[in-house]
Amino acid sequence: ILFHYPEQKNPAINNISLEINQGDRVGIIGSTGEGKSTFLDLIMGLLRPTSGTISVDGIIVNHSGDCKNLSRWQASIAHVPQDIYLSDASIAENIAFGIPPEKINYEKVKLVARIANIIKFVESTKYKFETRVGENGVCLSGGQKQRIGIARALYRDCSLLIFDEATSSLDNETEMKVMNSIKQHSGETTIIKTA
Repeated sequence: ILFHYPEQKNPAINNISLEINQGDRVGIIGSTGEGKSTFLDLIMGLLRPTSGTISVDGIIVNHSGDCKNLSRWQASIAHVPQDIYLSDASIAENIAFGIPPEKINYEKVKLVARIANIIKFVESTKYKFETRVGENGVCLSGGQKQRIGIARALYRDCSLLIFDEATSSLDNETEMKVMNSIKQHSGETTIIKTA
C-alpha cells in the first residue's frame, strides 16, 4: 500500500507489503512522525490507502463502495491509543465502556483488570470497581488510565488488539508484566504494538 496525505510532498507510507497471520505478535518501531500511527489507521480502516488494498482472509476491506466488510473488520478490532478517554463514571463502567451498568459482566471486568495489572490499585480504593475516575480520568495517573484502557480493549474479546504507544506511561517493569499477562491470556488474538 501507499498513502499520501494531501499537501504533503512525500508519502507517509510508501509501498509497504505485509502479511500478518492470526495469533502473530507484531512490533512497529520508529521515531515520532515516521508513520506508525498512520499505518495503524490504515489497518483499522480509518484511512483509505492512496493505492493498494487491505484484505482480511482474502476479503478486501478498503473497497470504496462496500462499507459492510469494513464495518465487520472494524468490529473485530480493539484499539488502545496513547491517550485514553475515560468518562466520569466508575472503573467498571470505563472498562466495560458502552455497556449499560446493569449488563456489565463483573467477573469479566475483574479478569481483564487482573490481566491489565490494574487490579491491585482497584482493590486498594474504597469503592473498588465502583470508584469514580472523574472527568477524563482526572483522579488517576497516566499509567492507571492506560491500564484501564488496556482492560477495556481486553473486555471486548476482539481478534485483533492494537496498542498505539499504549504503554508509554508505564514503567518498564509494569509494561513487561502487562504484556506478558496479555500474551498468556490472548490465545489466537493477533497483537500489533507500536513503540
